[in-house]
Amino acid sequence: MFATLPDALRLLVVPVFAWAALRDVRTRRLPNRLWPPLYLFGALVLVWETATLWPLAGVEGRLFLVRAAISLIFVAPLGYAFWYLGAFGGADAKALIALALVFPTFPTYEIVGTTFPLVDTQLGVFSLTILTNTVLLGLAYPIGLAAVNLARGHVSPTMFLARPVSVYSLSDRHGRLFEDDVGTTRSGLDLDALRMYLRWRGLTLGDLRADPDRLRDPDSVGETFEPTDGGTHVGPRTDGDVDETGDGSTAGDPAPTHDDPWAAGRFLDDIDHGAYGTDADTLRGGLRVVTQKDRVLVSPGMPFVVPMALGLVVSLTYGDVLFAVLGALGTV
Repeated sequence: MFATLPDALRLLVVPVFAWAALRDVRTRRLPNRLWPPLYLFGALVLVWETATLWPLAGVEGRLFLVRAAISLIFVAPLGYAFWYLGAFGGADAKALIALALVFPTFPTYEIVGTTFPLVDTQLGVFSLTILTNTVLLGLAYPIGLAAVNLARGHVSPTMFLARPVSVYSLSDRHGRLFEDDVGTTRSGLDLDALRMYLRWRGLTLGDLRADPDRLRDPDSVGETFEPTDGGTHVGPRTDGDVDETGDGSTAGDPAPTHDDPWAAGRFLDDIDHGAYGTDADTLRGGLRVVTQKDRVLVSPGMPFVVPMALGLVVSLTYGDVLFAVLGALGTV
């Protein structure tokens, strides 16, 4: 038999996560309507599997109960905890909760005489295996970023965290600036917040770079517009199709003093929601960078649903990578 019916049905989640990963790469946005059907599906399959093992007697029944409890009581709340601490985005947390519901225990698939996943664990909580595989795959991201930088000749202490890009490409990028007007920083301006600001003012980045002295004056703000959520797939473009040979630098003349340069404070007060944790000083520092430089350091960030989707596939085929490594080292 290929698999039990509940385990076979769980494979339907794989293409859903593949689609989510592709969308997350393109837009860094996943619709909220994606998750409730997955929660309902996972709950129904779990109830079905529980009914087939009822009354959960014997070793098999008790192990199933313990493993399901760990997945639901420990792994699922981890998603919320990681989001609360800022380690996860909202979609990442919801994705982990969905996996905890759909895959509380190890599924089993027989293909051409081979049983998958190849590597089981003593604990046997499959959602925890997906999480550890996801983390291991995520660790490869900064290594890959450094390799790209190295191949392009960009060798620096920041090569594992950021890469230099043309300022004219920012309209299609996600992540955050890895620098401000003082120097490199890990808390630079979020590029979605930059798009929100430009849309609020009805400007393009080209407009901003063409006349930064005038637009720094808060009195230059006229009619304001809907800032959207800063996504690249919604709202007007913000690049302005500027000639890339242009130079937005205003070096040489001191910047005029204003009470609220760039109207950054007014922008944050005016919108009815936050701008990805951006404060007025961070926004001003980022605006000075993108108006004065043609190439900027950007930390692209990692859409965590991507390694989560890959981690799901690795878990279903190979199994628990960390457990296999620890087993090879003789520690488990």
